[in-house]
Amino acid sequence: MARTREEMLLKWLQDAYALEQEAETMLKAMAGRIEHYPELKARLETHVEETRQQAAQVRACIEQLGGSVPVARSIVADLMATLHAAGNAMMSDEVAKGVGIGYAFEHMEIACYRALAVAAREAGRADVAATCESILQQEVAMAEWLLEHQEAIVLAFLTRESTEGVTAKR
Repeated sequence: MARTREEMLLKWLQDAYALEQEAETMLKAMAGRIEHYPELKARLETHVEETRQQAAQVRACIEQLGGSVPVARSIVADLMATLHAAGNAMMSDEVAKGVGIGYAFEHMEIACYRALAVAAREAGRADVAATCESILQQEVAMAEWLLEHQEAIVLAFLTRESTEGVTAKR
């Protein structure tokens, strides 16, 4: 059975909502563990708040289209994020790898919101497209920040790792 553009848009928005729930869980977990990288911690905490706002904006779009947030999908996304965060916490080089993992995740969100903006325009929902484009800019800004700061974070990690009696992990 073929779906209308608005039905497809609604489904993709519901997926994006679950993705934002996953992102918030992962970001909060990583930011909560960071002790020795204050600039990274601060940026992650800022992005946690942006992510909460993005989820609220996506939720509003879903409701404008007559849909509801996917409870089961959000629970699964939250569980997966919790498991992912727990796995990351066990890595001795979590900070160094976390920047790369975060960069990759941001690009997944960038692709998501680009597709959503196109779908919204095609469904005749300029309001939803504008929301998605606004969120897209925040995701691009976070990805750029991670890329710009990766070298400094990795170098700080390596310095801490090679210094006797200094903790590098967090």
